[in-house]
Amino acid sequence: MFEPLNRYIQIEVQQNEQETETGILLPADFVPKEERYTSARIVSWSPDVRFADQLRPGTQILIDTSMAEEISINGVTTRVILDNYVLGLINR
Repeated sequence: MFEPLNRYIQIEVQQNEQETETGILLPADFVPKEERYTSARIVSWSPDVRFADQLRPGTQILIDTSMAEEISINGVTTRVILDNYVLGLINR
């Protein structure tokens, strides 16, 4: 089991389905522009995250996607982000 340390937060990023509303066919090598900011769901976090008292598993946060790191441990891929790159909490 993975346990984040050093102000890292383990996250799950929601994948948006890419569909065209007009039915236009796109080339096979087409890659849509990735949004700079997106929402993510918190899985776990390090005890030294500066706003740890506000976090719960499943909390939605707004992140800078370019700062999320994808890591693979024993064939399982997960994403982590440093608490510095969390822009805010999303209250629902």
